[in-house]
Amino acid sequence: MTTILPLIGRNQELFQQDINNSESLLQKIISSSRFLVLGGAGSIGQAVTKEIFKRNPAKLHVVDISENNMVELVRDIRSSFGYITGDFQTFALDIGSIEYDAFIKSDGQYDYVLNLSALKHVRSEKDPFTLMRMIDVNVFNTDKTIQQSIESGVKKYFCVSTDKAANPVNMMGASKRIMEMFLMRKSEQMAISTARFANVAFSDGSLLHGFNQRIQKNQPIVAPNDIKRYFVTPQESGELCLMSCIFGENRDIFFPKLSEALHLISFADIAIKYLKQRGYEPYLCESEDEAREFANTLPAEGKWPCLFTSSDTTGEKDFEEFFTDKETLDMERFKNLGVIKNEPEYELDLLSLFEHEITRMKEKREWTKEQIVELFFRMIPNFGHKETGKYLDGKM
Repeated sequence: MTTILPLIGRNQELFQQDINNSESLLQKIISSSRFLVLGGAGSIGQAVTKEIFKRNPAKLHVVDISENNMVELVRDIRSSFGYITGDFQTFALDIGSIEYDAFIKSDGQYDYVLNLSALKHVRSEKDPFTLMRMIDVNVFNTDKTIQQSIESGVKKYFCVSTDKAANPVNMMGASKRIMEMFLMRKSEQMAISTARFANVAFSDGSLLHGFNQRIQKNQPIVAPNDIKRYFVTPQESGELCLMSCIFGENRDIFFPKLSEALHLISFADIAIKYLKQRGYEPYLCESEDEAREFANTLPAEGKWPCLFTSSDTTGEKDFEEFFTDKETLDMERFKNLGVIKNEPEYELDLLSLFEHEITRMKEKREWTKEQIVELFFRMIPNFGHKETGKYLDGKM
């Protein structure tokens, strides 16, 4: 935490005052409650799991498809917090599988279900097959697990959305916006809350996490110099999700307020701070070839090859926003947490159309990206998707 904050241009934690004000109530509720965390071994999932664990829950079950990440989560928790008297177990399961359904059928008794599973990368929209899996994970698995929660008598369901769902320009953001539509339908049967937040600094697979990998592998640091983003730390992501889960009213979407503590910073600026923190002077290169070549010699001289370029890939949003001008906000309840208040507004026919069309494509075992994009435009008429023909996988 202490090393991340300066890298993202901050010197204070975002939600500390809100957490402190709510701590006694958080402790009381969590220590007497049963939790199921889905996607609990991803970066945000691990952060949420640790926030729950350290407040001694009566029951905490964690599900994730990544066996290796789950092992690290348990090691991390044991090394940081030790043990709890409650029932703590992890399960390496695919939420979309029959095995998961059997797991829920065998018990399923939880007060809170938190779904942190997601395909989160803009690069996942480059081919129609990964794109279909994104729809399954982000939309249909969410809808399925809410239905199971309703049938099991769960008190509250939380799932994570994204700032990219506000006026989406990429398929990932649009899939989360469609997910929010499905949430509205299910919210008439149980209490649901969610959260939109900024980039989680150094989360698995993120560009900043990639900086660590590049240093370990003696490879150049590459970053866009024209894209600025808001960043939260992993712990802040866990705190935001927990606050929404425990205190969010039905259909509430929590987000970080844009205060002086939270401001935009470019990836290139973070790269420079990152290298200096590790004792290297950034050396700006003109091409990928030059950067790769200098990676063999410059680090020994205390310099690190960097390539900072403008972004021209599909799905990059020019700016970040947590809400739209059509949404109703409550900015008074918390110091640094804003809340979007929602009515259960959705078009039943539209959701049925989406389910029908995706099912039809799957049954044929044949579909194109263009067909899915067209369907997304029917769901979100003002969808700002633009295809450039270039994707992040085509860059270093």
